[in-house]
Amino acid sequence: MREMHSAAATMLNVAMAECREAWGWQGRTLSRPVISAAGDAWLRLAAAPEGKAGGKLWEGPLEAERSMPSAVPRPRLRERRTWTDGGHGYLAELYERVDAPVIAPSEPVLRREPDLGGEWWEELGAALDSISEVSTDRVAVRQQYLDRAMPQFLGFPVDTRVPAWSTAHGDLHWANLTSPTLAILDWEGWGIAPAGYDVALLHAYSLLVPGTAAEIRHRFSRTLDSESGRFAQLVVITELLQSTTRGDHLDLEKPLREHLAKLRSTTHAVA
Repeated sequence: MREMHSAAATMLNVAMAECREAWGWQGRTLSRPVISAAGDAWLRLAAAPEGKAGGKLWEGPLEAERSMPSAVPRPRLRERRTWTDGGHGYLAELYERVDAPVIAPSEPVLRREPDLGGEWWEELGAALDSISEVSTDRVAVRQQYLDRAMPQFLGFPVDTRVPAWSTAHGDLHWANLTSPTLAILDWEGWGIAPAGYDVALLHAYSLLVPGTAAEIRHRFSRTLDSESGRFAQLVVITELLQSTTRGDHLDLEKPLREHLAKLRSTTHAVA
């Protein structure tokens, strides 16, 4: 990955600014700060086996650049390159540099109380509203998955029909949000999802920090307490409980099940 990242820097005519590295989930991506002709930038490299390179995830950032309103705070995509080498496909993307650090540098789960002011929360809410109104044929969460996975991982019969759909970032967690200035990172998986999905996902990843989880419930109560919002929370719990079966974020399982118990009596349960 380091060798290919250097090759990408040559292709895009940028120079390494410092030795800092930012690795993505399971080493699938490698990003570094760089200097371009236009100034400070960020070079992100994604890799996949050649047969799986391309498609929805690879095109997501480019399509977000084309489709998302400028009011949604995010690093703007400047250039991209794709190539294959040694049985792998590579995608290099050159972004504007975001100076504010991510809130949780190493994983999606929040483990300590962040210092987030009211203005930050208001800007996040406005951004999510803007995202939800974008028209797209991209799909972040599929009905077929819900039909199969929700009864299996929730452990009780459930009506899996989605009450309402809207456009979502699709991966809204604490490693994709910056502070004190808000930027929303990593637009690979955006698309249509159950309405309220982004807020539900951020809330679930906050359950180990009760104060922040309560803040989300307070600020986004209209979303989370609606029929569609309660359903979105069940969707997120399904996904994260499934991820624990693969060994991911095992300490989230207990608070997820506790939250599930609170939701069960109010949302889409069937006899």
